[in-house]
Amino acid sequence: MHRYRSHTCGALRDSDAGQEVKLSGWTHRKRDHGNLMFVDLRDQYGITQCVADISSPVFKTLEGVRPESVICVTGKVVPRSAETVNDKLPTGRIELVVASVEVLSEAAVLPMQVAGEQEYSEELRLTYRFLDLRREKMRDNILLRSKVIASVRQRMWGAGFVEYQTPILTASSPEGARDFLVPSRLHPGKFYALPQAPQQFKQLLMTSGFDRYFQIAPCFRDEDSRADRSPGEFYQLDFEMAFVTQDDVFAAIEPVLAGLFEEFSKGRTVTKPPFQRITYDDAMAKYGSDKPDLRNPLLIADVTEAFRGSNFGLFAKNIEKGSIVRAIPAPGAADQPRSWFDKLNDWARENGAGGLGYIQYKDNEARGPIGKNLDAERVAAIKAAVGLKDGDAVFFACDKPETAAKFAGQVRTKVCNELNLLEANQFKFCWIVDFPMYERDADTGKIEFSHNPFSMPQGGMDALLNQDPLTIKAYQYDIVCNGVELSSGAIRNHLPEVMYKAFEIAGYTNADVEARFGGMLNAFKYGAPPHGGSAPGIDRIVMLLADEPNLREVILFPMTGKAEDLLMQAPNAASEKQLRELHIKLNLPKETVKDAAKDAPAAAKA
Repeated sequence: MHRYRSHTCGALRDSDAGQEVKLSGWTHRKRDHGNLMFVDLRDQYGITQCVADISSPVFKTLEGVRPESVICVTGKVVPRSAETVNDKLPTGRIELVVASVEVLSEAAVLPMQVAGEQEYSEELRLTYRFLDLRREKMRDNILLRSKVIASVRQRMWGAGFVEYQTPILTASSPEGARDFLVPSRLHPGKFYALPQAPQQFKQLLMTSGFDRYFQIAPCFRDEDSRADRSPGEFYQLDFEMAFVTQDDVFAAIEPVLAGLFEEFSKGRTVTKPPFQRITYDDAMAKYGSDKPDLRNPLLIADVTEAFRGSNFGLFAKNIEKGSIVRAIPAPGAADQPRSWFDKLNDWARENGAGGLGYIQYKDNEARGPIGKNLDAERVAAIKAAVGLKDGDAVFFACDKPETAAKFAGQVRTKVCNELNLLEANQFKFCWIVDFPMYERDADTGKIEFSHNPFSMPQGGMDALLNQDPLTIKAYQYDIVCNGVELSSGAIRNHLPEVMYKAFEIAGYTNADVEARFGGMLNAFKYGAPPHGGSAPGIDRIVMLLADEPNLREVILFPMTGKAEDLLMQAPNAASEKQLRELHIKLNLPKETVKDAAKDAPAAAKA
């Protein structure tokens, strides 16, 4: 028999009754019934109930073993009595009568329990992540992640893609976030950057004659944490294709994503390819977001003209100053009490708006402050534009176009949740297409790239030369599922002359472009195929499939919101020797000097 186990803790069944077996695992839970000691023994594969009689020589040992100690037990498999069968466990029809026990590793008193469903603070969970990962839900999430990645690889190989690995130490690239810099020992004063994405390398692969690339790529960005964005690092399904149009990219990745989600859907409905395509302008107008949740049935409408020159002076005056009015339907809400509307009005103020005007269509009348100040023709025009019926209500957002669109999107989500309209048990995919190539910085007034600077402008060089930059669309697209942006992608700008001009409009000189993207630009000068791709986020995919609200629930060893690894105590101070080898002297802010000195006095003095 093997030194530690003949079976795993999830393997034994009633057909194994009578066998002598050996199991090893963690003491998950103990129950002392006086003359009988029950121990649930756990490993990655499951739980087996072990039992010892008080007359057994192993009873005292099991009695003294703390939870989460690692033990090895041998004994005979016996059927459970009918009244003690536990059909919730695969092993629930048998138990192991322990003949011998060996304590392989005694656990100290636990700072957090593994058994049970207790809630613990994020700080405690991340400090003792190795304990947190022993819990059933976390174990299942991490195993799900592994299965998802394995499935992705199989599906990409099946679609004709080949996996390649691109460098981790590279040069800085403007991907929209701060780089993590790595000092070079051999080149004093110079730094590598960890890749925010393999963007340039995968484009270089296309110019090198490789046709379909993919990689489960680690990416590094020094940005703030959000529920759907982990600080520091994340993984994405990075892929690129040569000689393709936007339609080709969509046709290649849609079956991969749809099939993947169907495989792990657990009965939830998944959008069938081809996925719906929504232009960026329509997304902002109808959903108030460029990552709309299509499970929400509410559609926003433009009712600016119904208020233009109206007796509702607040909106009418703002419209003359360039504002618009967006209407958000609230089906069946006309019968809600006044307190319900007041609560939403308070919510709007808490979120930076002046308030939230509304109309109730009830008993063929328009009620509410706005309804009373509009003539019947305007009230009817709003009702028709929004698609309302008697018994419905409607809310309004009035502001400058971009602000009104975004706030209307927030109201759409809030009203949907308040009225419990979100369609459950569905994964709804869509593409957002035709993003603007450029946008104007609100603070500086300068024109800058709005999405990906390496994208091909629609209309090519002619558009760059003859159109207002703010009207130029790009072959850029996002794939969205249930309101979560899974990836951005684009058909790339593979023509040097078009790239120079595109960057010139955003304020870069030719010398700037050559200095920052010289490797890729040089490659394009020697013949580059039209190419494009995307990079769905692995972490976000698993988060959706696991029905978790936060990425930290599907990552092995995540950082806190402050980008700290509490388990490994990173980041930490470097030693004086390390700094000297890297030719680095510290110039710390005054408030951190004391903390840095406490961690590594020698490093602070350097």
